[in-house]
Amino acid sequence: MALIEWKSHYSVGVDAVDHEHRELIDLINALHERLIAGAKVPDVTAFLGEILRGISAHFALEEKFMRDHRYDHLGQHKEAHEKLLDEIRDIMDGYEADPDGASRQLSQRLDDWFTLHFRTHDARLHHRLGTHDHP
Repeated sequence: MALIEWKSHYSVGVDAVDHEHRELIDLINALHERLIAGAKVPDVTAFLGEILRGISAHFALEEKFMRDHRYDHLGQHKEAHEKLLDEIRDIMDGYEADPDGASRQLSQRLDDWFTLHFRTHDARLHHRLGTHDHP
């Protein structure tokens, strides 16, 4: 069973952005499946790194788009991005010591974050400024 199911309220109304968000959810769900299957710590740690890189790249594109368009809420949006990245790094640091606790923390935090961030920050950004280029 997937950890995070795509929900209509996650949509920001921009197909390319929604596609990227779905890809991030797919990565998180793949990690969740590995955790359930009892993957070895080094495998999970490497996959956490992949998720961190994917999310970081997505955030970098969004932040460039916001800077280029002089988005008035760049500071708040970037702060939300940095907070999540810091939390994921903290979870990665603690994973080897407590894999079960870190797994539960990561799962709950990512689900909460996607629900709130997509509906608030991303929806506002893309409704105000439209879309941006995606590689």
